[in-house]
Amino acid sequence: MDQSPIKQGKSNVFNAARLSVAPMMDWTDRHCRYLHRLMSRRALLYTEMVTAPALVQGGALHLLRFNEAEHPVALQLGGSDPQELALAAKMAADEGYDEVNLNVGCPSDRVQSGCFGAVLMERPQLVADCVAAMQDKCDVEVTVKCRIGVDDQIPEDVLPDFLQKVSAKGVNRFAIHARKAWLQGLSPKENRDIPPLNYDLVLQMKKDFSHLHISVNGGIDSLDQAESFLAQGLDGVMIGRAAYHTPSAILLEADRRIFGDSRQTTPEAVVYAMLPYIEQHLSEGGKLHQITRHMLGLFAGQSGARAWRRHLSENAHRADAGPEVVEAALGHVTFAKAVQ
Repeated sequence: MDQSPIKQGKSNVFNAARLSVAPMMDWTDRHCRYLHRLMSRRALLYTEMVTAPALVQGGALHLLRFNEAEHPVALQLGGSDPQELALAAKMAADEGYDEVNLNVGCPSDRVQSGCFGAVLMERPQLVADCVAAMQDKCDVEVTVKCRIGVDDQIPEDVLPDFLQKVSAKGVNRFAIHARKAWLQGLSPKENRDIPPLNYDLVLQMKKDFSHLHISVNGGIDSLDQAESFLAQGLDGVMIGRAAYHTPSAILLEADRRIFGDSRQTTPEAVVYAMLPYIEQHLSEGGKLHQITRHMLGLFAGQSGARAWRRHLSENAHRADAGPEVVEAALGHVTFAKAVQ
């Protein structure tokens, strides 16, 4: 199975953004991204959000670690201090990331207290200052992921103003989560579901800012939806939870349907391709469950999926757990398909 990544220049990263896997805290770590890359050679992958203070003040360089096979891969940064973000962006570029993305969408309490994330929707000029400083310091593309507004803001008013001010500083690519964020009264989890989706506004922004590359995010759970948005003129689609929980339904078909790439693989082949990676991780002192927790949804909707999940969940945490646990779990799937 040839899963070598596509060599990326700026234009290819731009093309990869036709379909991307959203940055998700506690989920899209380097092990998750390696798995996803085995499933799609083309889709753009994002890290979890990394705060600029953690890198610049805390020296947490381990947060930048990634496998070369992950390309094209983008680092998402959180912060609101232009100079600190600029230094963090340079660190990301020096590390080899293909893109640096500024988080203007996360609604968590921790993000609000640090004056970054979705609260920055109220401070478009500060965001503009941040991206300008970042671009001055790094030689890879700087992008922005945002909401359509927060709290009592009127999205139809604030989103065009936000895009105008930030794009004036040279940002050409935006991923827009088509929901407001309610910073008061809703939890981060509720903010992913309760505020209504306004896809029409995102589509209108593409018409009004035709020169910008605009991706839509939020509530998208199928490639059918992704293809529909692309057909309506959007430049990209960013999928989050569906790509994580049902990766085979999203990523195994993505290269063919979204990018016109005929190469394709199977969940079983992906499992076998993960085994050397698992062995390497264990040899470095890692634990099996740090990887297999991202693999639970590989067979979602298929025969044997429940037995696969159960076996990994019950055995991957053992101190001596190794690749044989994964192979045994795969045996449950193979058996279920054989007796189908």
